[in-house]
Amino acid sequence: MRISLRRIFDFEAAQHLPSFPEGHKCRRMHGHSFKLEVVVTGAVDPRSGLFYDHAKIAAAVRPIVDKLDHTCLNETPGLENPTLEIMAKWFWDKLAASLPGLSEITLHETPRASCTYRGD
Repeated sequence: MRISLRRIFDFEAAQHLPSFPEGHKCRRMHGHSFKLEVVVTGAVDPRSGLFYDHAKIAAAVRPIVDKLDHTCLNETPGLENPTLEIMAKWFWDKLAASLPGLSEITLHETPRASCTYRGD
């Protein structure tokens, strides 16, 4: 049986998007309450009934999220232009080596706006 597990993490951060045109509101400094969803996919072990220990996901993700929480994202290497698209891939690149089975990263900047990256 193949399944996907999803863990959700929250963090608060400020940003400005220098690639946006002059006068665009997102070019100015602003903040978001981000929600990060990390999905791992794989086969369930028939003996244990488990695929993945949720604590392993948290152990890989929490230090990264804690480092970004209450910061200006533009000051983080690789996030100088922190669009949702760039951020989703940035998280993937940070997590792929430590989370076998990583299949999806979804980052929400508002309840109505998100970006999903699947490693392609």
